[in-house]
Amino acid sequence: MFYGIDLNTRLMLGTAQYPSPEVLRAAISASGAEVVTVSLRREGPGGSGFRDILRDSGCRILPNTAGCHTVREAVTTAHMARELFGTPWIKLEVIGHADTLQPDPFALVEAARILCADGFDVFPYTTEDLIVGEKLIEAGCRVLMPWGAPIGSGQGLRNIGGLRAMRAHFPQVPLVIDAGIGAPSQAMHAMEMGFDAVLLNTAVAKALDPVAMARAFSDAITAGRLAREAGLMPMRDMAQASTPVFGMAELLA
Repeated sequence: MFYGIDLNTRLMLGTAQYPSPEVLRAAISASGAEVVTVSLRREGPGGSGFRDILRDSGCRILPNTAGCHTVREAVTTAHMARELFGTPWIKLEVIGHADTLQPDPFALVEAARILCADGFDVFPYTTEDLIVGEKLIEAGCRVLMPWGAPIGSGQGLRNIGGLRAMRAHFPQVPLVIDAGIGAPSQAMHAMEMGFDAVLLNTAVAKALDPVAMARAFSDAITAGRLAREAGLMPMRDMAQASTPVFGMAELLA
């Protein structure tokens, strides 16, 4: 449940960098996504046409504060997004490092506290740091969005142990892997680990065939979630035969 909304599909899709509006429209449809994220910075002279695509998709809009580096920038952008898109949902990004695009944890928590108090449903882009996660929950967030790897890097789940610890530490909090996913297999792995959804953009938008890649990610995320629910077998250090030991051939001496 994401702020009271239960989704049938767990792929959340970004809407930037597509080669054309037609490809974006087709990719959203092929993905089966029920949530698309959009940066307010995409709004320009052609903003109304872009919003038409989003509206026609039938998806729930998750505006984001991409590109914001301070609390003031993020809070102001969130208010503009709420007014423009008519939703309390906001994906909160407060970037702290120019090279890694890693979030600034101190500014992130402060901005989250301000926005939650103002009635926003905040989806904070964070790392796998447990303390920052706790502070965000204390601030009023009911969803956390840990990165898999730096934005646009395609490195997948770079800190498996840290992400596994985060899943175990917040068993009742919806966790969405956000950023760094480059292949459907990586998204499937996240779902097998028990994460509740995956948000991605570049891996689809920059694929040779974005529409086919959107479909591949959708199938992978569905498979990963089904596998998690079905119960994955535990890993063992040693082999364990799957064939019973009785009924073996008796060889003549």
